[in-house]
Amino acid sequence: MLDDSKPLFVAVAEQIEDGILDGTYAEDDPVPSTNELAAFLRINPATAGKGFSLLVDAGVLIKRRGIGMFVAPGAREALRQRRRFAFQDQFIAPLLREAAQLGISAEDLADMITKEAVR
Repeated sequence: MLDDSKPLFVAVAEQIEDGILDGTYAEDDPVPSTNELAAFLRINPATAGKGFSLLVDAGVLIKRRGIGMFVAPGAREALRQRRRFAFQDQFIAPLLREAAQLGISAEDLADMITKEAVR
């Protein structure tokens, strides 16, 4: 459901982002309203609204006055790019630092990853 380690509004935004990335919400598709999402998640509508605002500010969602929120054109690819950079910063860089401290070469590390991927 929602990640308890983050502020609720951030977790709401990430849940919508996940839906865009996995194809639940395609470009130009509507997303649930603030009230619908708040009721479903049993959270305050203002909290859900704050999560939606993050996505609007990031260009992931667009508001259509009187109609609702829709996935912006190019949102899926923009999210992928942003998360790839975050993945590198959060996982790859620390992995390489730890491997260097342990004397694991890049080739050995690549072998380990390949072996783990086929498990």
